Amino acid sequence: MTHDSKLREQAYEAVKNHHGDIRNDPYYPSYHLAPPVGLLNDPNGWIQWKGKYHLFFQWMPFHTGHGAKFWGHYSTTNLVDWSLEPIALTPSDWFDKNGCYSGSAVDDDGLLKLFYTGNVKDESGQRESYQCLAESADGVTFSKKGVKLELPEGYTPHFRDPKVWFHNGLWYMVIGAQTEDEVGSVALFESEDLESWTHRGMIAKADRPPFSDLGYMWECPDLFELDGQEVLLFSPQGLEADRIDFNNQYQSGYVVGRLDYEKAELSHDPFVELDRGFEFYAPQTTMDDLGRRILIGWMGVPDQNEAEQPTVKNGWIHQMTLPRELVLIDGRIHQLPLEEMKNLRASKSFSEDVKGEWSGSISRVSELQLEGEVEEVQLFDYTTLRYDRQTSLLTMERPSYVDGSLETRSCRLPKGLRHLQLFIDHSSLEVFVNNGEEVFTSRIFAKEDNRSLQVKGELNVQAWNLKNDTIDITSQGW
Repeated sequence: MTHDSKLREQAYEAVKNHHGDIRNDPYYPSYHLAPPVGLLNDPNGWIQWKGKYHLFFQWMPFHTGHGAKFWGHYSTTNLVDWSLEPIALTPSDWFDKNGCYSGSAVDDDGLLKLFYTGNVKDESGQRESYQCLAESADGVTFSKKGVKLELPEGYTPHFRDPKVWFHNGLWYMVIGAQTEDEVGSVALFESEDLESWTHRGMIAKADRPPFSDLGYMWECPDLFELDGQEVLLFSPQGLEADRIDFNNQYQSGYVVGRLDYEKAELSHDPFVELDRGFEFYAPQTTMDDLGRRILIGWMGVPDQNEAEQPTVKNGWIHQMTLPRELVLIDGRIHQLPLEEMKNLRASKSFSEDVKGEWSGSISRVSELQLEGEVEEVQLFDYTTLRYDRQTSLLTMERPSYVDGSLETRSCRLPKGLRHLQLFIDHSSLEVFVNNGEEVFTSRIFAKEDNRSLQVKGELNVQAWNLKNDTIDITSQGW
């Protein structure tokens, strides 16, 4: 038995032995992607290929901590009903033995090609990083093609997460990097054939204007065109909290500008946080056949009290966000729930006109829409959304799952609060503000039997019960 086969067998055995119990955890999601067992983190290889959407994910099947990651694999044709596919990649070769780290996917003349970072640590714990390729003709079985890019001069081995795209007859790749002086950056590479890559330069850096000190490492870059401009998504590490900004352990956000491909220079605006909630990191986008730029993010943050989450004792941790469409309005990204998300609705629960205060109950698998003058929403006696018209601040409040103390995240809405759309899935909450002007993504570990909803303001509130069990892993015989 090869090392790859052995690792697959062990991972499949872990799913067979534990997924049944995990699925019965009252915090396990009904319509969000989560690990069948163990730990899930970054979305990888997000692509629509031959009519089907594929989402790969960082996966540790053997425990709820980080380590030598696999690439798990989900697929869907309608963005609502997902199936677990066979494991795409295992950390079984010399160039990825300590983890098949994050990367992306492209269609190359009918072949689905995955670019990822092979993480290697030597006997003394020193890190090495390699950018690797795997490919598939059927979208299910992948063969590794080895290392295609080694570490160039000027960077530390914190050099990972390749995102690849095609532009004007050439292939391009951006990689999240740390320079030798320990400053976060993004490196650009160019290729004619996806085999040989030329380092074109560093297109953005944490101490280069308009930045002065935007972190010591940038992870998970993603560069794409939106409404005639380039957007660079990335996740900087090492930012200090600044009032209502940068309050998570690490951040995810974007800059908008223009990439000069000839000069390999990105001129861009200041950094903007993409999500204002407690758990959001490492987003990745793809363009689908309808021309939509669709984002999925990880509903988690590395090194942010992960071991304290209450699902750890049940053998699983973390999940993905819903897929979101990105649009650019007045130079800022708005994130919209996809039109397909309406197909999650199983039944209308209620529609109420509220003047003052109102109380009711909702399912733990629900969608809420509130329109009008919203003052406060309290969910499951656990999470509160409160809007202050004097300061224009919308604040989310919840008890810490570490010690129960109240913690908050906020954003400013200079044009006021007009609309909220909430997606609730057992232990997660995604709040779309003013049709995607801002988003709060957070885990909510309320008592499992609590269904309470309190609303204040002058508004209309509607609720839908959403479908259960839109994620199928039985195709693998588990």
